[in-house]
Amino acid sequence: MKKKLFIDFYEDLQVSPNADMETIERIYRLFAKRYHPDNSISGDTEKFNIIAEAYRLLSDPEKRAAYDANYEEEKIRQYKTVSNISSSEGFGTDQKIRHQILSILYIERRRETFESGVGLWRLEKLLGWPEKILEFHIWYLKEKGWIQRTETGGYSITASGVDVVEENGLILRQDRLLSDPREEDKNSETPKNGNKKFIFGKKRLN
Repeated sequence: MKKKLFIDFYEDLQVSPNADMETIERIYRLFAKRYHPDNSISGDTEKFNIIAEAYRLLSDPEKRAAYDANYEEEKIRQYKTVSNISSSEGFGTDQKIRHQILSILYIERRRETFESGVGLWRLEKLLGWPEKILEFHIWYLKEKGWIQRTETGGYSITASGVDVVEENGLILRQDRLLSDPREEDKNSETPKNGNKKFIFGKKRLN
């Protein structure tokens, strides 16, 4: 019998597994307003349904407790899988991934200067790298002060990060830079190893 695919409802809603009910409800309302199908600007039925499903489970104490019982076990399994992937990749690949993340956030900041923000789930779809690999690089970029967490739980580039990108150049997919996120999610099927054509800047990101 095929094992049921594990769904990370915390990631879908972009909240911490330790988030209290007030935080969960606040983030849900924010996303629900943004992605509601009636919103002519940013409405997205698929994303709205995803966050609605996550909220329905996480807002129910009994269902959340049952979900949490398997959550840690699943995360440990994912960590083991990612460690095997990481061991086969060199540091050059790590630098490229960080540069890709910065480039995406740079484009997003140019497009929405004061309301920019890209969630981890979107970065995973855009770049094709597993969540746990991206989490390491997100941590690194935050520690360097090149990106910051937004109120919605996503990430945006800082002024220091902009300087890094402008010094090293953009590194983005050649077939499509950073399209509208709704079109990206609907039309893009990125290979798990993230092997796409990219445009590189002058120098590598250390």
